[in-house]
Amino acid sequence: MPAKYNVKITKNAECDLEKIYAYISKDSPDNAVNFICKIEEKIHTLEEFPGRCPVIPESEFLGIEYRHIIIGNYRIIFKNEKNAIYIMRIIHSAQLLKY
Repeated sequence: MPAKYNVKITKNAECDLEKIYAYISKDSPDNAVNFICKIEEKIHTLEEFPGRCPVIPESEFLGIEYRHIIIGNYRIIFKNEKNAIYIMRIIHSAQLLKY
């Protein structure tokens, strides 16, 4: 049985979720709730096999191995440290990670 990872969401990622919700809910609160639920489901899948996700191109320049899951027009960017997965950011796929 594969190891379970403890998934933790950073404050930056929480703020990103709030902004995504606010943006989508301007047009449709129901769609906003549904999309946030989809993001949370994807995050939950990282408890097992987070290495299945590709390394982001920015990792080379940042010096840290970040990975991502793409959902719709957004990327869930995370890193793995000692059996814990840290959700760093949830950004539009047209954006590059800057830190």
